[in-house]
Amino acid sequence: MANVELIMPKMGESIMEATILGWLKQPGDTVEMDEPILEIATDKVDSEVPSPVDGVIKEILFEVDDVVEVGKVIAIITTEAATQVSNDDPTSPVEISVIEEPVEEIAASENIESLTDYSESTRFYSPLVKSIAKAENIGLSELDTISGSGSNGRVTKDDILNYINNRTQKSTVAQSSVKEQIHESNEHITSSKPAVSVNGDVEIIQMDRMRKLIAKHMVDSKRISPHVTSFVEADVTNIVKWRNANKKHFQEKHGEKITFTPIFVEAVAKAIQQFPLINVSVDGDNIIRKKDINIGIATALPTGNLIVPVVKNADQLSLLGITKKVNSLVDKARNNKLSPDDIQNGTFTLTNVGTFGNLSGTPIINQPQVAILSVGAIIKKPAVVETEYGDVIAIRHLMMMSLSYDHRVVDGFLGGSYLRLVADYLEQFDSNQTI
Repeated sequence: MANVELIMPKMGESIMEATILGWLKQPGDTVEMDEPILEIATDKVDSEVPSPVDGVIKEILFEVDDVVEVGKVIAIITTEAATQVSNDDPTSPVEISVIEEPVEEIAASENIESLTDYSESTRFYSPLVKSIAKAENIGLSELDTISGSGSNGRVTKDDILNYINNRTQKSTVAQSSVKEQIHESNEHITSSKPAVSVNGDVEIIQMDRMRKLIAKHMVDSKRISPHVTSFVEADVTNIVKWRNANKKHFQEKHGEKITFTPIFVEAVAKAIQQFPLINVSVDGDNIIRKKDINIGIATALPTGNLIVPVVKNADQLSLLGITKKVNSLVDKARNNKLSPDDIQNGTFTLTNVGTFGNLSGTPIINQPQVAILSVGAIIKKPAVVETEYGDVIAIRHLMMMSLSYDHRVVDGFLGGSYLRLVADYLEQFDSNQTI
């Protein structure tokens, strides 16, 4: 008999931890290889973790709602196979190895520089708890007073959020070196959150987990990147006419609905090839240029939340290939079937606010990317058209486009030139192309 470690898998780029949503198996249960053992959630996707071996669950090391770092042992499986499995791929769903004794829980990773403020504590705090504490100005001495409901008395996300909700209106000074309570005669310092007056005309709606994560992601992006937004108006008449003429035949021939989104993705990818410095990320003082062109498609879910599945290597796909990929990803997103790989490694994001009838928008950059393109509703308008006989006024299909970009590395010349080129590609769309 041998014991096998079940490791918290890495679910995507820059993801350092995951929350345990629920255990599908309990100690003593028999499991087969690839059978789901638990459900986990990150700030990007929910997923199941399968068993790497046939065996019996010997021990579960974390409870529901615990936030666990990537690479930590989360359960022990007893198996009759005394073999060791090595896995050098950090993105693989599981990593396993044969052990003799359960591994003791390790401290938080030292390479997360932003979460080292609480390193002097003798208690273990997850990176998520530390980041919440830091955002709410909770010092080490105050954090150590919070009772934990997690394994071994660990403070969970719910513990710290409940503590924050129950704090008094008079704030405490959030530095670990200051421990004296503010005297009652001092001027009241209001909390960062205004008091809410509740009566019969007010309904309080608790954010769900995904909405909380989206909110944090958006706030972090505005804090990290100085946003600049440029606008252009594109004449997409040729695209509208081509789609109207071919959408029925396209579906009959290929079994796929053709929307405007694949055409936008194709233009975005072509323009990135001309302006590759729009396809980068920032790491300190370094600019990381991405050779792959992976276009994220912001997709609204039935719950009202948002997720961004990714069309990988969009520049290498035909319009039909992009269409099939976009349709598949959108369908999986709306049916909660996305895999971790479907949302990883995006290098640029496209969002279509025109779907909601909006003319334009100023989107927030999807970190760690440096730009996001928004396309608005296509509207019939009178416009001046140049012809061989002179300028004429005609009814055209026009669409506003906006590009938000990170002004640390994308200046107006690059951002504006890239946006103009995307519009040019759309306006030059070949309406005589076959399907």
